[in-house]
Amino acid sequence: MEERARTREELYAAVRQSSRMEVILEEMIRLGFWPAEGAMPEDPADEIRRRGEIQRELAELRKQSRQLHNEEALKKEYLRRRLEESRRKRRETKERRERERMDRAEVWQQRKEKEILYLGQEVSAGLNSTECDEERLKSHGLPRFSAAQDIAEAMGITVAQLRFLAFNRKTSTVSHYVRFKIPKKTGGERLISAPMPRLKAAQHWILQNILERVELHDAAHGFRAARSIVTNARPHVGSDCIINIDLKDFFPSVEYKRVKGLFRSLGYSEAAATIFGLICTEAETEEVELDGKKYFVAKGARHLPQGAPTSPAITNLLCRRLDRRLKKMADETGFAYTRYADDLTFSSSGDSLRNICNALRRTESIVAHEGFTIHPDKVRVLRRSRRQEVTGVVVNLKPAVSRDELRRFRAVLYQIEKDGPEGKRWGASKDVLGSLLGFANFVSMVDGEKGARLKGRVLAAMDKYGWQRPKFERRTKPPVKEEVEMPPVEEPRDDKPKKWWKLF
Repeated sequence: MEERARTREELYAAVRQSSRMEVILEEMIRLGFWPAEGAMPEDPADEIRRRGEIQRELAELRKQSRQLHNEEALKKEYLRRRLEESRRKRRETKERRERERMDRAEVWQQRKEKEILYLGQEVSAGLNSTECDEERLKSHGLPRFSAAQDIAEAMGITVAQLRFLAFNRKTSTVSHYVRFKIPKKTGGERLISAPMPRLKAAQHWILQNILERVELHDAAHGFRAARSIVTNARPHVGSDCIINIDLKDFFPSVEYKRVKGLFRSLGYSEAAATIFGLICTEAETEEVELDGKKYFVAKGARHLPQGAPTSPAITNLLCRRLDRRLKKMADETGFAYTRYADDLTFSSSGDSLRNICNALRRTESIVAHEGFTIHPDKVRVLRRSRRQEVTGVVVNLKPAVSRDELRRFRAVLYQIEKDGPEGKRWGASKDVLGSLLGFANFVSMVDGEKGARLKGRVLAAMDKYGWQRPKFERRTKPPVKEEVEMPPVEEPRDDKPKKWWKLF
């Protein structure tokens, strides 16, 4: 079957690409008027084809000659090629850098899931050091935690959540604490910083798994198992003289570096000690509003917050050397010594009383050397001729509750038994029966027999008047991401307020 004849446009195009004679030859071969190429020896058509090739080469050489003699055209062509090459290299570089950036981001994300590399200014220097002192940890019976991932897994949270709880923020829109004030016994107000639920859970974990496992000095009675204000008062019963000394700003005076140093001394790595220290401390903050948004601005260094469950245990551990030195001094001067949180108590009888001034001077020196300060207005020397109290317990003859308080308590209880709880009040709480039960339990702790009788009367009054535990109203939601319920803070009353150490 013959091939389709080419149109005029196709023939013109073929002539432009080769030559007129070559097109004629191809058409003659196609139509059968000329044998195919290679069929005839010494074919004259070969000359036509060779001439066409020479003409094409000559045309190409003329074209190049014209270009070579046209400098502007050469420059344009050179610039065009250079621009194309530059664009190609830029595309390749951009693609390569994007791949590298994605690879780095993936590696960084993987590290963030397993490590904490930054926790804020001035606290992140040792986060790469994860070497523990195995011997010290074993000597204290403590678990080994060297890196952030170990701590997060033990707490049952992610590394990101641990970073959020421990991050040192100078300015933040989030606060891990709810702060409120309560009246002091001696006047003024005490700032309480209650941790939010997630931070509180982390602090409880540190308390139970680390702090409570370390042995304390026997003179410490506050915030430890099988010890109380009664055990703190009992060694001083019947003494001729009792010296009560309070330490000023006990929790705020213990800063982050000292807390971190405590965990390092227990054997933990620099990274673990940094994380533990940040979780257990917080700076005092000031709430500032800007453009309708609230910010919490740190006002000073991080320190132990009064209200965190870890703060009392940390101070007990930090005061081990203080207790050893004061106990040694007390033995040398003939005094008995105990400590309940920031209350130092010394007692003595007989000839040892002549050493009171010496004991006071040495106590002041030891306390200052250990990084604490004695409150100048809270040093009390109580002789046997007056009522002697140690952490709220009367110790003249035996551990007892103040007679004045018992009289007022019995008077209020009698009025309730007679007329009901309406209009009656005990302490700062609106729940008068609950407050009376709490005081009866306190009396039971000091004097079991007397407290049991009073507690029985309070319980009978509760049954009689159908007492139910009141439900606290939710406080105004704090400007943080977590929610917490706290009992409403009442205005100071004329009655004796609760001791601050009973708030924990």
